[in-house]
Amino acid sequence: MHKIFYPTLLILLLGGTSFAQTVTMRAAPQDDAPTISRHIYGHFAEHLGRCIYGGFYVGDTSNIPNREGVRLDVVAALRDLKIPNLRWPGGCFADTYHWKDGIGPKEDRPSILNVWWGNVKEDNSFGTNEFLNMCELLDTEPYLSANVGSGTPQEFADWIKYTNHPAGTSPMPSLRAEYGREEPWKVKYWGIGNEAWGCGGNMRPEYYADLYRRFATYASDWNNTDGIYKIASGASGGDYNWTKVLMENIPKNLIDAIALHHYSVIDWGNKGSAKEFTEEQYFATMAEALKMEEFVAKHVAIMDEHDPEKKVDLFVDEWGGWYDVEPGTNEGFLYQQNTMRDAMIAGTTLNIFNNHADRVKMANLAQAVNVLQAVILTEGEKMLLTPTYHVMKMYAVHHDATLIPLEFESPTYTHDGESLPAISASASRDSSGNVHISLVNIDAGKAHTIELDVAALNLGSLTGEILTSAALQDHNTFERPDHVKTAPFTGATLRNGKISLELAPFTLVVLKAGE
Repeated sequence: MHKIFYPTLLILLLGGTSFAQTVTMRAAPQDDAPTISRHIYGHFAEHLGRCIYGGFYVGDTSNIPNREGVRLDVVAALRDLKIPNLRWPGGCFADTYHWKDGIGPKEDRPSILNVWWGNVKEDNSFGTNEFLNMCELLDTEPYLSANVGSGTPQEFADWIKYTNHPAGTSPMPSLRAEYGREEPWKVKYWGIGNEAWGCGGNMRPEYYADLYRRFATYASDWNNTDGIYKIASGASGGDYNWTKVLMENIPKNLIDAIALHHYSVIDWGNKGSAKEFTEEQYFATMAEALKMEEFVAKHVAIMDEHDPEKKVDLFVDEWGGWYDVEPGTNEGFLYQQNTMRDAMIAGTTLNIFNNHADRVKMANLAQAVNVLQAVILTEGEKMLLTPTYHVMKMYAVHHDATLIPLEFESPTYTHDGESLPAISASASRDSSGNVHISLVNIDAGKAHTIELDVAALNLGSLTGEILTSAALQDHNTFERPDHVKTAPFTGATLRNGKISLELAPFTLVVLKAGE
């Protein structure tokens, strides 16, 4: 078989200086270039604040248009986003959740106290059937987080049988049929515990590795004929020992992925306002967001050492911005606004995931509705799309596309004597041959002129889309739901095999170059 090489793309970045900085964007051989899994663009829904109740689920007696209690405006917005997967029921909630409390007639379901998030009553009206049926409405893959902290292997195995096994084969599928669902949902992705180093049990990695082995053993049969994809609770940020211990102690036939969590928090004791922040706070937030590159690279290096064939994937199944809650709201509900700062977090982080597509196969933004860096906010019957939603939609062109690896030196964004890379980028080629290039300028005050040498691509067309605004603090409200939104980008030109454009401060552009 002949290897086909993508042509070299040259990027010149001019950052307010009189000379041009030449940056080379090189492509790997087509046969070897990894695919950017669409699952990198996944989402997360926890029983936390108004994510489920009032966000996804309003009940079937609500005046808000719904299907079996699931609000249809949220479904339509997420379908338009082409979300590939949705993680549930947690988060910290997962390791106190017993799935049998959330099945059967709703009037018979026991209530519990949600001790993790606000000490509010959880009536279990939204359970396994409701979630998995909602995933079918969303046309998305479910990702279930099993209870390891307070659950048992038997409870875990029963849940798999309830969701996946054919009717009549054992008591659990028969129970599913009794509760109105004859055919199994065939859930593929199963997280075995969540944040086992913290709210999932405050475990040592050695202890969790042994516990994981026990739970994973009962997930399927010898040959895994159910096709269960088993995900270990992974590290927080730079805890590389956690990954090392798991890779050394869990047999590869029992594990398919290791998770990683990282939030862009500047101070856990004083996170700051989501919408009233200084450039100093913005810079610090972006410094935390950009640490994702280091964390992914170093965890991957450990995984490569113990798994050179890359059989175990890395799932960054919690990431995003985290600030103080909006004034007057329950501190345990984690409701926050979403600004252009969050768009910068999303754009740079997704570029990092794209560029590590050989090992990063799933990621889950926290969280989908009304919690942390949400893509959707609701208030009663009203709904709005956040700047982060628009970034995720712009980047959907990378779903299952072939990565074009890039090499370039970014100009710097400097504040108070500290510097960060100003430009973030990733590129891919889709199944139709179109090349998409995502460019982000996080600099709060300086534009950068970019020139891409694409002569060898023989491109005959060029379009683009932009997300920008007048201030970093700009956001959408229910009174002004379209204050921040995307627009066609006409500032790029294609002449003599070169694409030229200026990237304004805190701006994101996605270019499409066709043949």
